[in-house]
Amino acid sequence: QIQLVESGGGLVQAGGSLRPSCSASGTILSINVMGWFRQAPGKPRELVAAITKEGIPNYADSVKGRFTISRDNAKNTVYLQMNSLNPEDTAVYYCNADIISKRVGVLRDYWAQGTQVTVSS
Repeated sequence: QIQLVESGGGLVQAGGSLRPSCSASGTILSINVMGWFRQAPGKPRELVAAITKEGIPNYADSVKGRFTISRDNAKNTVYLQMNSLNPEDTAVYYCNADIISKRVGVLRDYWAQGTQVTVSS
């Protein structure tokens, strides 16, 4: 089955950087959009950044200029370079990908397990 596994979260001081990554595996036919969402306790999940298979990104206004999303299609991997982190960025970050599997044959949404990002002031 399709799996998304992410890593690279952690604890960092304000102004620091992290670069979580997320890799898809399984009977993949193709991957369309990949992205990152985040969710803080008591708040809804929100889109942080997304990137098309052609490499065209878009960002939430709150992270524009600080975060950079990228992907390596050969590795089925998406990255999120997070710079100038501040405590408001503290959340669980979830990788998301729209994938067509060879078994299912239609586009479906997949989610990784989430990685905690904590930014201290």
